[in-house]
Amino acid sequence: MSTSLLEIIDVSELITPYGGELIDLLIPEEEREALIHRAGSLPWIQLSVRSLCDLELLATGAFSPVDRFMNQRDYESVLRTMRMADGTLFPIPITLPVTPEANIKPGTEIALRDAKNDLLAVLTVDEVYERDLELEAQSICGTTDVRHPLVAEMHNWGKLYVSGPMRVVSLPRHYDFTDLRMTPAAVRQRLAETGHSNVVAFQTRNPLHRVHEELTKRAAASVDGALLVHPVVGQTKPGDVDHYTRVRSYKALYENYYDRQRTVLSLLPLAMRMAGPREALLHAIIRRNYGANHFIVGRDHASPGIDSTGKPFYGPYDAQQLLTEHASEIGVTMVPFQELVYLPHEDRYEEADKISPGTETLSISGSRVREEYLNGGKQLPAWFTRPEVASILAKSYPAREQQGFCIWFTGLSGAGKSTITEALTEMLTECGRQVTVLDGDVVRTHLSKGLGFSKEDRDTNIVRIGYVASEIVRHGGAVICAAVSPYRAARNEVRNMVGADNFVLAYVNTPIDVCEQRDIKGLYAKARRGEVKGFTGVDDPYETPIDPDLLLETTNCNPEENAQQIISRLVSKGFLPKQ
Repeated sequence: MSTSLLEIIDVSELITPYGGELIDLLIPEEEREALIHRAGSLPWIQLSVRSLCDLELLATGAFSPVDRFMNQRDYESVLRTMRMADGTLFPIPITLPVTPEANIKPGTEIALRDAKNDLLAVLTVDEVYERDLELEAQSICGTTDVRHPLVAEMHNWGKLYVSGPMRVVSLPRHYDFTDLRMTPAAVRQRLAETGHSNVVAFQTRNPLHRVHEELTKRAAASVDGALLVHPVVGQTKPGDVDHYTRVRSYKALYENYYDRQRTVLSLLPLAMRMAGPREALLHAIIRRNYGANHFIVGRDHASPGIDSTGKPFYGPYDAQQLLTEHASEIGVTMVPFQELVYLPHEDRYEEADKISPGTETLSISGSRVREEYLNGGKQLPAWFTRPEVASILAKSYPAREQQGFCIWFTGLSGAGKSTITEALTEMLTECGRQVTVLDGDVVRTHLSKGLGFSKEDRDTNIVRIGYVASEIVRHGGAVICAAVSPYRAARNEVRNMVGADNFVLAYVNTPIDVCEQRDIKGLYAKARRGEVKGFTGVDDPYETPIDPDLLLETTNCNPEENAQQIISRLVSKGFLPKQ
């Protein structure tokens, strides 16, 4: 994609169903108290982080013209055609999952609450319908591969969706960066005050470096417009830099290096789907509602990376192409993210295709930024990142040896997971790491007491272990998890929760006949006789990992040798010093 920024078509005067009169679902203050009182006697559901983000964007009009969690007709139409039942273009369904156990019926009212049980809205239920997991994953993400973070997450959603009009009592509460958390209406007002009819929006979920700064400034100048720097601070790609660190860096750039007379910095509480092309279209519609008519889209926009076979989920320019095809309909022109390189002898950035052969240039790949600089404790050079940003990132990224990590053992019951864990724990302690062990049996006794052995309960158990592990890792701890974890989707969701860079999946590949021979509890024998139902490997499947980080054999290797393999992997990844 070599389109010059100066060749952009102006669609600012097009009339579209987006960016018009914004939907506002917040009820008047005089009705609020009465609704809160009545909601106290209503059945209620607690919203996930994703649903909280969706509720906020529905309530403020960011998803306009969508004004509710979608009904079945719109849901199915969007999946199949990227259009709602009335023909309005909308690429991804906005839905509210619930479990059958919630026993929600059409014609009733339900309260929607956050994690602290604070009331956010009352929804009048028009429909309760079954979701189609396979169709949804294939349509939105283009794949059913559970290595895709959204596909893995979908497996743990409720099996039903509910829809109906909402009355919103209050938006989800945020106590951070409150001056930057503006509604679409407030952002449009700020943009109007710049005096520019054209607005270029820039989406980001990563720190901004000099090349991003240069690109955004050039894009705004090319259309003689204002610039909306609009980072996502909701649910982003697993392993991303936390939004607190990122927003501090955005503020430093905004206050010191951007023209504040023509630039607006605002935060977007969006739960990303990492759905590539369809997501790019959704991002453009959202930015149209915030007042932009141009949108910067780079290579691999909203891509989760590679699939289980090592291939990219999407082509590098698929998102740019899809948005270009629909630009006139939604009133947003796609601005391609040009490849810029740094010219050290001229101290400036230039488009790569304008550089003469043989000209000296400098660049740093994303992997080098993470591995060599952030994880290696090196300060990023000033030509690449502003000193203020480099300092903020350095404080948030300790050296690799000080970061947390998770070793996740999976394998059949009796495979040898716990035995290897014992050896590994002592070896890691010898290396100076304090280790937390989350054993599957122990967790079921305490953290997951009361859960059964249905697929749903097993997934719940694994996700609970994963959540605890992710918190330990986030705070710099080492954690070993030993659980059968038979299903790929749950394992991949845990990988995403912890962060792929800090997660090692070790598959203990012991044949089932060997596991049965080792079974001192006699569980396999009971399962064979039908006395125990749903036993993994007998009458419930074990889904073999497709891409484990380590494949461990216990018939030819002893526990110490297997633990040493893991130690070697941790040394190679930088979590332990070289021995």
